[in-house]
Amino acid sequence: MQDLFSEPTEGYRPLAEILRPSDISGYVGQEHILANGKPLRKALDQKNIHSMIFWGPPGVGKTTLARILSSAVDAHFETLSAVQAGVKDIKIAAEKAKQAKLRGDNSILFIDEIHRFNKSQQDALLPYVEDGTFIFVGATTENPSFELNSALLSRARVYVLKALSHENFIDLWQKAKAQDSRVNQLDLNDEALAQLIHYADGDARRFLNMIEIALDFFTEGQSVNATNIAELLQAQPRKFDKGGEQFYDQISAFHKSVRGSSTDGALYWLCRMLDGGIDPIYLARRMVRIASEDIGNADPRALTLALNAWDTQTRLGSPEGELTLAQCAIYLASAPKSNAVYKAFNEMNALIKSQPSFDVPLHLRNAPTALMKDLDYGTEYRYAHDEPDAYAAGETYLPSELGRLNLYQPVSRGLEIKIARKLEHLQKLDEDAASRKDSK
Repeated sequence: MQDLFSEPTEGYRPLAEILRPSDISGYVGQEHILANGKPLRKALDQKNIHSMIFWGPPGVGKTTLARILSSAVDAHFETLSAVQAGVKDIKIAAEKAKQAKLRGDNSILFIDEIHRFNKSQQDALLPYVEDGTFIFVGATTENPSFELNSALLSRARVYVLKALSHENFIDLWQKAKAQDSRVNQLDLNDEALAQLIHYADGDARRFLNMIEIALDFFTEGQSVNATNIAELLQAQPRKFDKGGEQFYDQISAFHKSVRGSSTDGALYWLCRMLDGGIDPIYLARRMVRIASEDIGNADPRALTLALNAWDTQTRLGSPEGELTLAQCAIYLASAPKSNAVYKAFNEMNALIKSQPSFDVPLHLRNAPTALMKDLDYGTEYRYAHDEPDAYAAGETYLPSELGRLNLYQPVSRGLEIKIARKLEHLQKLDEDAASRKDSK
């Protein structure tokens, strides 16, 4: 027990904090921007730091890199979290930067999760960035082009930070062993280390946190293998941002895999998203959309199967219902593809928006009253079932101002081959009827 005269002991420090480097030589990863001759490294070596935004997934060293830049140019470092801060905090930081400038010091204002700032909060940064009150460095996991306004983007250079590679994690592991005696006592074989790297999924902070869990769980000197690590971690799910960039990237990859008829690609991205914790109902809804947009009438059964998969997932839930989603994804990827309905729908919508609101032709109007009959509503309408082959050849169903349209163009795949033949036959009947009318 400590007494009043003993030296205070250092409090607990997370391994991630212990390993946080103070200069660029100890930084792990991001070689594409920090290797000799690369753009950010050049700015760092020349001590010519500009306003910038670090965009990348969690745990890749955005905050650490900002601190290293500040230390390299000997600048006053101020940090804010956009989750908690507002315009008032920006003004306070700017005032501190002005005081530092009076002492002859530059300032860096680092704002974590900058995408959480609304437009007015982002705008509040602009005058201070423009007049050089401070150098702005922002960090975000979201696509800046969607989340940050153009005025702020135009004043800061965006650097894309990547998830750490396997080699980066090996380097980080060696640094941890060298700097922390506890880690050096952790006896991981190659397979166990590979298992930890796999679970980290590119996130250095997650990797180091898992090492700390292992330190608490395993006894000193215990030989730890991959099975031990798997039992410890209990198949923790991978990262999956349910509303951010990763979400849209993986959904896009899934949709494009189905469209490209890649059964393995479709199944891979489906399982990746399920493993990451996506709502399976969202995937079911997306496959209903794909069934109409990318398959359409080339195989109408695709829409039925997608709706059935949605219903099954709703009834059974996870994990039982997810097998049906996999069945549906593979069927959609295997099915013949047609975007003819999708194209015709979009073209018709565009046409309607570009044209006046034409009246319904008289022969297509209903006539439930005597007045309407007197006005010739429905007088010349031809009941298709009374015509040969149940088709009123030559009849028109569009406003006369539009003439005849052929926006729906079936493709030569799947059922649309037969649909195309049917439409060609009907068009020939219309042409014959028009010729007979002209000859009278």
